[in-house]
Amino acid sequence: MDESYELVVADDASTDRTAAVAERHGARVVRVAHRQIAATRNSGAREAAGDLFIFVDADTIVSEAVVRAAVDTMRGGAVGGGAAVEFDSGVPHYAKLLMPVFAWCYRVSGFAAGCFLFCSRDAFAAVGGFDEAFFGAEEIVMSRALRNHGRFVVLRQPVTTSGRKLRTHSFVEVLRILSRLALRGSQAVKQRQGMELWYAKRRHDPRKNR
Repeated sequence: MDESYELVVADDASTDRTAAVAERHGARVVRVAHRQIAATRNSGAREAAGDLFIFVDADTIVSEAVVRAAVDTMRGGAVGGGAAVEFDSGVPHYAKLLMPVFAWCYRVSGFAAGCFLFCSRDAFAAVGGFDEAFFGAEEIVMSRALRNHGRFVVLRQPVTTSGRKLRTHSFVEVLRILSRLALRGSQAVKQRQGMELWYAKRRHDPRKNR
């Protein structure tokens, strides 16, 4: 791409080699200890120098085509957007059945998936960044805010994200968490308690044994 760019990695108290690997590949590492997704993303944005922001989870693979489409979309006047999402191989059967439904709901609602969201610096500032009152679903809140501010586009080009959480949690565990979120609404995602899928200690991914 004929664009200058920078890589900013917001390292939220990781215990692996995230920071070292990022620096070895030329990224600028911003070390924080929020233990909260929205606050960590905002910290990375504050350190960024560019006019266009692309937020990507560490376990997500983004192709050049997706980056190009996101940049072209913003250059074309959109305030931000997201992308279609695919999981890597090896997710449980229930996930293979349910994830297309969730993907359809996100697309129809016009929400960006949490693993990939882009927006202009001006739009980010105008909506106040990610809402740090939320420990989860911050991408939905951000999508709504950006959509109210201007044109918001969910790209059809997919990004590939890890199915690790689905492999390391049983169907019953995932159903229990999603049911609690559905019953309690926004209040459920305004606290860390009950958000084990995102904040509990990382479990061993059985796929790594292959």
